[in-house]
Amino acid sequence: MKQFLKEFKQFTMRGNVLDMAVGVVVGGAFKAIVDALVNNIISPLIGLLFNSDFSDLALMVGDVSIGYGAFITAVLNFLIVSFTLFVVIKAANKAASLRKAPEEAPKAPTTKICPYCKSEIAIDATRCPHCTSQL
Repeated sequence: MKQFLKEFKQFTMRGNVLDMAVGVVVGGAFKAIVDALVNNIISPLIGLLFNSDFSDLALMVGDVSIGYGAFITAVLNFLIVSFTLFVVIKAANKAASLRKAPEEAPKAPTTKICPYCKSEIAIDATRCPHCTSQL
């Protein structure tokens, strides 16, 4: 049991888990902002088309009310959050690629293969040291 708790502590204190926890908290706060945007600005503007509160729109089927306005509001929330995450991740990837050191140009070869004995020799050799062939 002691070993299990030790492993659990190591797991929770790893950098990835802490980063994920911060991401969840920030994501929750961001969701509140998006919800406020959709519920207080976008939905009322769309509701102007229906002359009612957009999130309250519902279809009555017998005694059952199908709240399609609330569903469309949730879809708008999802689209805004996913688009924002796409833009943020794309910017982060771009910034990470700019931080990478430029790759070095490939160096010129310093050796070649003797066409007669197929041994590796210096690039500027005029005679193969293995088979003594004139190159």
